[in-house]
This record gives sequence, C-alpha cells and structure tokens, in this order.
Amino acid sequence: MENIPKEILITPEDEKQFQEKVEYIDKEFPQKLKKAEKRISFIEDVIALYNYLKDNSVKWYRKLIVVSALLYFITPIDTIPDLAPLVGYLDDLGVIAAAIKYIGSEIKPYYRYQPTQKKEEEEEELLF
Repeated sequence: MENIPKEILITPEDEKQFQEKVEYIDKEFPQKLKKAEKRISFIEDVIALYNYLKDNSVKWYRKLIVVSALLYFITPIDTIPDLAPLVGYLDDLGVIAAAIKYIGSEIKPYYRYQPTQKKEEEEEELLF
C-alpha cells in the first residue's frame, strides 16, 4: 500500500469526507472526554489515539482505523449505550482495543505518561 500513490486510492470527495470526520472529532472529543474520563479506565488509550491522529507524519491509511474508532467512541449511538451501568463502555473498549492492536507499537510515543526504563527497573526490584 505504501507504494501506491494516495491519489489513486482515494478521490477528492473521500478526502473531504475524511477531513469532515476529523473536524467532527476535534469538536466533540473534549466534551466526550470530560464526560467519560471518570467512568473509564482506558482514557489514556483514547487520548493516545487522538494524539496519533493529529500527527502529520502518520500515513493517511493508518489514520483511517483511528478515525473510525474515535468516531465510535464519540457518537452517542452505540451497540451498548454508555449510560448502562458497568457495561456501557465495554463496546467502546473493544473498538479502542482493536484500533490499538492494529496500530501496534507505533502508538507508544503518543501516550502522555511514558515511564523511563530506569523507573521500570526500580519497580521490578520492588516486586522481588
């Protein structure tokens, strides 16, 4: 896919729709984050995906899965409504986890908190 020019694979209309979705995410993301941050444990993953999306060096086809995942997280229409106690965010977690699995280790630099190697070693020493 990297050898095929972007212009061959997507049309200007596709590009426009993609930009509209990114703009929607930019607009709605802070509000959804504020509502969900105390309810979910995977908030750092969601923020890392957003940071990954905003990076201009990331290839466009890698961003497609992130846009889809973040749109699913933001939109109020879910398989399991977010208002349902305990299980409301399980479907969101599944979609976010799938996106992170797809991206793989590329996502690591986009987390806000990154423990240093030395700190990880110190924590391991405390465990033993």
